[in-house]
Amino acid sequence: MTLPISMKCIEITKAGGPEVLTPTTRPLPEIGASQVLIQVTAAGINRPDVFQRQGGYPPPPGASDIPGLEVAGKVVCCGSEVKDIQVGDSVCALLNGGGYAEYAVAEASLCLPIPSALSCQDGAALPETCFTVWHNVFERAGLQSGEVFLVHGGTSGIGTTAIQMARAFGARVFATAGSAEKCQVCVDLGAEQAFNYHEEDFVAGVKEAAGGANVILDMIGGDYIQKNIRACAFQGRIVSIAFLCGSKTEVDFNPVMLKQLVLTGSTLRSQPVANKARIATALREQVWPLLTDGSIKPLIHATFPLDQASESHRLMESNAHIGKILLLP
Repeated sequence: MTLPISMKCIEITKAGGPEVLTPTTRPLPEIGASQVLIQVTAAGINRPDVFQRQGGYPPPPGASDIPGLEVAGKVVCCGSEVKDIQVGDSVCALLNGGGYAEYAVAEASLCLPIPSALSCQDGAALPETCFTVWHNVFERAGLQSGEVFLVHGGTSGIGTTAIQMARAFGARVFATAGSAEKCQVCVDLGAEQAFNYHEEDFVAGVKEAAGGANVILDMIGGDYIQKNIRACAFQGRIVSIAFLCGSKTEVDFNPVMLKQLVLTGSTLRSQPVANKARIATALREQVWPLLTDGSIKPLIHATFPLDQASESHRLMESNAHIGKILLLP
């Protein structure tokens, strides 16, 4: 096929609110030997995109300044070293940036096929959440079947994925969320119980129900850091992946020592391609069969045209969404 020389995309004109996301036209990006060019069907909206827009999460060296960390679409060009992907293949891909556009460049090793049970559009909701949950919950924290897992923000893109994946692999799942409706969604997805953090004490709740959590996935920070320590069972593991309520707080570390806890965390974007490729291989082997048979499926809350990227960010920042928000170029 003949490719255009330019594409529509969204750029961040300056650090600020959603209004700084501006539609523009740029030259079609060039690919390297190990990369593919994807004609984007849909791009996922993620909280790191908001942080980047606000000026607090700049793209790593060499990455596109266009926001967007995951896309799904059709491969239209392959680099000279790409062997397992062909032009015409439908894939979803984890990116370092560049997703809010009609075309995006991806490392071939970070592309995965669209599970047969899903549409290509749905596939855009998979990479960022699946990579993040697999790496942090199952690799870093080592969640095992029969253990107790607690995830905060249970109806976020990460939360809805974490609940389903942990349940599919045999864990007892608990969650926190901000309303009765959202708590019910968590239960419907497989959580044994969900705690409305406006009305309930999740520390007391998870201790009463299960004696404490073996693994906690936290994206809140702030005073949740101490609460997570209290909520952990003996030899529990706490994984921090974001700090929506701040990364600084006063913490009593005595329970960390007495309960022999592990506190860890990670970011995905800055990791070497080889490590993310290893995660992609694990997902293809362990998680993609569950997406194919319908055991796990993404929740799509809303879609927006590309030129309404600012509206998609306003929705994300309102915290009214349940599941993923997508942009459709």
